[in-house]
Amino acid sequence: MQTVDLKQAKNHLSELIEQTIGGNEVIITQGGKPLVKLIAFSKHNPTQRHFGSAKGLIKMATDFDAPIEDFKDYT
Repeated sequence: MQTVDLKQAKNHLSELIEQTIGGNEVIITQGGKPLVKLIAFSKHNPTQRHFGSAKGLIKMATDFDAPIEDFKDYT
């Protein structure tokens, strides 16, 4: 993790962005105190769903829609 003063960050912003894309994090400080953390967005979103990704993981009984004995009085 790299720490850069705000004045330096203004002059070298494109270089800092390239570093964050490469996987590094940059802390921008002002007066020696952390002000901003510069990080890159990940290209792969692990929470994004893909159609068919659970295929074969879910198994249902052949009689899953058969009437339940306990509820015969309610029909």
